[in-house]
Amino acid sequence: MIRNGHGAAGGAEPPGPGGRRAVRVWCDGCYDMVHYGHSNQLRQARAMGDYLIVGVHTDEEISKHKGPPVFTQEERYKMVRAIKWVDEVVPAAPYVTTLETLDKYSCDFCVHGNDITLTVDGRDTYEEVKAAGRYRECRRTQGVSTTDLVGRMLLVTKAHHSGQEISSEYREYADSFGKCPGGRNPWTGVSQFLQTSQKIIQFASGKEPQPGETVIYVAGAFDLFHIGHVDFLEKVHGLAERPYVIAGLHFDQEVNHYKGKNYPIMNLHERTLSVLACRYVSEVVIGAPYAVTAELLDHFKVDLVCHGKTEIVPDKDGSDPYQEPKRRGIFCQIDSGSDLTTDLIVQRIIKNRLEYEARNQKKEAKELAFLESRRQQEAQPETGSDCDL
Repeated sequence: MIRNGHGAAGGAEPPGPGGRRAVRVWCDGCYDMVHYGHSNQLRQARAMGDYLIVGVHTDEEISKHKGPPVFTQEERYKMVRAIKWVDEVVPAAPYVTTLETLDKYSCDFCVHGNDITLTVDGRDTYEEVKAAGRYRECRRTQGVSTTDLVGRMLLVTKAHHSGQEISSEYREYADSFGKCPGGRNPWTGVSQFLQTSQKIIQFASGKEPQPGETVIYVAGAFDLFHIGHVDFLEKVHGLAERPYVIAGLHFDQEVNHYKGKNYPIMNLHERTLSVLACRYVSEVVIGAPYAVTAELLDHFKVDLVCHGKTEIVPDKDGSDPYQEPKRRGIFCQIDSGSDLTTDLIVQRIIKNRLEYEARNQKKEAKELAFLESRRQQEAQPETGSDCDL
């Protein structure tokens, strides 16, 4: 198991309020293509107790019940560990959640979103803990799913940024890939997420830099927030004894200008929540300027500016976007040690396109069968003698 400590790595399990025993909460899942929907589930679960343990399934288990994952289990363990509401990660967690698992980790109950999770034979994976009253439900984040993100990556279109008329090819693909049980079409490829100030408040730490903290500024797209980003931010966070890391996120149009194709896959609001959920980030600048200006450095009282080993694309006028921090002698390039990029993730998806389409269709078929079975059970009249009434 991997212990985190809420908000900062390495912390011990805290007691509950008033010195009572801490309420231990269990969550589990694939956590493939980790996005802000996963983070929001874990945020809600952590709010129900004092200590959150997250079990992550192996590649073998996921392939058996759902189909091939996009990321390896080691990558998925690391991604979940980087979410700031997670206190402990349990690798190789069983796909079916049992009372034995909850008892093994001294968890009071488990939490899952209000969607359906089924085994390969169509059984509810939380059946046992539900029957025992040790199951809690949280609200699923609307507008995002792993299926949705995969669909966006498979579409070579800028439709989810420009608002242009959607092509017939796009509509046909969205119908075939993105349709979910019940016939509701989430329009795979177009973000359905609606940002609110409340959601940002829920994800943000709300803490200002304190005296003695080192303010470190990083900037980029942080699209499809992934292991490469986490490795980079972890290295940046480790540069100071008391770091305060500010991440500047560029506007969608700016990202599309220097990345091209259909980037960014996630819009600015989605990327904001993804980065805010990372334990190594203290604050986010939403729509940061591409060039790191003197005004920005002075406003945030930046002590150090960091960039990864990826290419620095010149600004529209041909100038170096980091010329000001370089002039001040506060610029530093960081080698994260990871070669994973958003481009490589998209290549993984495209390479295995047919497998992911089959996985989605398999999931839909199981969910439809489960819903029909439940509907039939609810439609059956209850039996019993008059004295039971």
